[in-house]
Amino acid sequence: MRKVNERFMDEKQRLARENRRKMMLEEKMLRVIPKVAIPMIISSLVDSIYNLADTFFVSQLGKSATAAVAVNDSLMTILRAVSMGFAIGASSYISRLTGAEKDERASSVASTTLIVGCIFSALFAGVCLCFRGPLVLLLGITQDAKQYCMDYALWILLAAPFTTAGLMMNQFLRSEGSTTYAMIGTTSGCILNCILDPLFIRTFGWGVGGAAAATALSKVVSCFVLALPFIRHSAMLTLSPRLFSLEKDNVTEVARMGIPSFLRMSLMSLGGIVTNNVARGFGTAVLAAISIANKLNKFISSAIMGFSQGFGPVAGFCWGAKRYRRVREAYFTTLGIGSVCALVFGGAMFFGAGPLIGVFNSESDPEVLAIGILKIRSLCLMLIPHIVVMVTSNLYQSLGRPVGNLVLSMSRQLLVLIPLVLTLPRIYGANGLAVTQAASDGISFLLLALPLVIYMFRKIGKLQDGDPSPFASDAKVNR
Repeated sequence: MRKVNERFMDEKQRLARENRRKMMLEEKMLRVIPKVAIPMIISSLVDSIYNLADTFFVSQLGKSATAAVAVNDSLMTILRAVSMGFAIGASSYISRLTGAEKDERASSVASTTLIVGCIFSALFAGVCLCFRGPLVLLLGITQDAKQYCMDYALWILLAAPFTTAGLMMNQFLRSEGSTTYAMIGTTSGCILNCILDPLFIRTFGWGVGGAAAATALSKVVSCFVLALPFIRHSAMLTLSPRLFSLEKDNVTEVARMGIPSFLRMSLMSLGGIVTNNVARGFGTAVLAAISIANKLNKFISSAIMGFSQGFGPVAGFCWGAKRYRRVREAYFTTLGIGSVCALVFGGAMFFGAGPLIGVFNSESDPEVLAIGILKIRSLCLMLIPHIVVMVTSNLYQSLGRPVGNLVLSMSRQLLVLIPLVLTLPRIYGANGLAVTQAASDGISFLLLALPLVIYMFRKIGKLQDGDPSPFASDAKVNR
């Protein structure tokens, strides 16, 4: 009976693989990109709703509590950087392996990366727990909000291994094109979080710690939901400890794409820490305003990220199958759809900035309102350049080109944003701080994204389907 079940599971998995290959390689790109991207957009939006839900309920406790959640965003970004370094490094390689029909090797890469990533995340969280007090001060919290910040950090760190496992399985599902499963896993956690937030904060009287506990428990539940496709063998990939293998070529390829992704996310955290420390000098109101605006803007930028991440598995899969025309078509289709959405939703956010900030401004602080509106509107003006930067970064990532991905990531955070954060506020005060991210996006688009697009399409623009890859590292995929 057991052998019959195993044969049934193997056949089910084989059919799933065939159906997804057919979708990736044969369906019209105007159907494939939305089909893959829409669940990712929903997942990304849901992730931003996590943060918005916490911010909304916590904002009712005052601006100090709001600032505490803002500062912990940097901590969560650090944890996410660790997770996504492993996850994106593996998923980029997995997309190309599955496109080349190397399914068993793809499953080994996924299983090994998941185990190593979870162990590393647990150790990292343990160290952070031991130094929680100094850590939150380093992240940029003000003294009046320090205890709130420590309460929030406790629960986030305790849930770190589950957060990592969930993020990694989410990326694995995306890499094979199973974006609906990924969406369901993320959405289930978000719904639970929205239910638990008022219960833990108000009913149980846990305050800011209650918001963090709700988020942590939601991440645990989301992790188990995301594991179901692998347990039921309805995913293309198989996750099992018996597939653990530290094969040199696999480790090298995961590291090639994972390290730039880790650095990109780490630089985001560093940019947030520097911004928080500069905002702290202007007072808790400015720190809270920057936080609220970032979270509201993330709702739009998450949709952009969803489109760019939806493009990634398609591009990687088609590249592995040597269907270069579809890679080019996927890139420009994604840019076109994303730009239209940015104009529509970015315009709505631009004109609705005031009322939106007001929802989270429970004390009706005029400084929170003014700085928040300025930051949101400046970011809305830069949405289309931001799309080009994000999709181009994902192009380089999907094709296994870590340098271009790293250059774009470093430009937006380290090379441009942090110098702007350290200079503009000295000249224009809090208003200067509010426009730094928008200025960074514009400069990154002009000076780096456009030249990198031109370079890549000169490299791949004339390739015919079936031609050898122009990149020597792609030989590892076909071994």
